[in-house]
Amino acid sequence: MKFITVRDLRTSPAQIWKQLPIEQEMIITNNGKPIALLTPLSDMDLEENLSAIRRARAITAVSKMQRISEKMDHSSLSLEEINSEISRTRKGSTT
Repeated sequence: MKFITVRDLRTSPAQIWKQLPIEQEMIITNNGKPIALLTPLSDMDLEENLSAIRRARAITAVSKMQRISEKMDHSSLSLEEINSEISRTRKGSTT
């Protein structure tokens, strides 16, 4: 996997587009920190790729929520408490 900077993307886009099919994935960085994933797409696999990325994001979000819940020791919450928390969150209330 190749790392490229935002500046590289701005100053040498043609070179990056040329390398992308070969590299398959490039991580774009800003000030040394990863900010985006660049991957080649085609009309034929666009929807399939978007779906896979969305599934991966959902799995990551659930894993993160599970880690937070474990740290906050929510493993002993009752179903009623869980539903109450979901309801409060949906209403945008933090109390």
